[in-house]
Amino acid sequence: MTGTYQFLVDTYRTEVQKTLAVWSMAEDRDLRVRPRAGDRRGRTLHEHMVHQCQSEHGWFRSMLGIDLGDPPLPAEETRLAFQRHYAAAAALRQTALAGQRDAWWAAEVSFFGEPRSRAWVLVRRIAHTAHHRGQQTQLLRQLGRALHSTYGPTADTGGLAKDQPQVVYPYPDVPTLLQEEAAGRRKQPLPAPVARPMTERPDPA
Repeated sequence: MTGTYQFLVDTYRTEVQKTLAVWSMAEDRDLRVRPRAGDRRGRTLHEHMVHQCQSEHGWFRSMLGIDLGDPPLPAEETRLAFQRHYAAAAALRQTALAGQRDAWWAAEVSFFGEPRSRAWVLVRRIAHTAHHRGQQTQLLRQLGRALHSTYGPTADTGGLAKDQPQVVYPYPDVPTLLQEEAAGRRKQPLPAPVARPMTERPDPA
C-alpha cells in the first residue's frame, strides 16, 4: 500500500508493538492485581488484556468490516498466550488494512450510531488503545515494575528532557519480543536511575 492513509497502517503497527511491550513489563503474578484492592471498578492487567482483544476484535469486525473469523481470546488466558494471540491477530488486521484503497478509508461507517469515516474510526481505535495502555503502565508502576519506553523516555530510562534521557524499548521488534517472552525475557538493559525528582520544574537551588 502506498496512499494517503499509509501512515495509519504504520501507526497501527507501532501501537501493537507498544501494547505488547507493556504486557512484557508485567510478571505473571501481576495479572490479577487491582489498582485498589477490593475495588472492582479498576481493571486488572488480565482484564485489560481481555478488553484489548475483545474490543479490537469487535471494532474491526463491526465498524471496519475486517473479520478474521478467529475467536477474540486465546484458548489459555496467560500473559504469553495473550501476547501471541494478539500479535497474530493484529498482523492479519494490518495486512487487511494495507490492502485498502483511499476510497475505502474515506467511506463512512457507523461508529456507535454516528457516521464516521473508516480513517476516523482507526484513529479513535489507536487513541482507545493508548488510553488503556496508560492505565496499565500506572498499575505496573504501583506494583514496582520498571518501565521501558513506549513513546519515549521514562523515569527508568533516564528521566526528563533536561536529563538527556535515553529511549529504551524492551525489545527491538515483535518477533524478538515473542521469542524472548517465551524464554529468557532478556530485555534491553536500563540505565542507572536519575537522582533528581521527575518534574519539569527547575531544580531547587
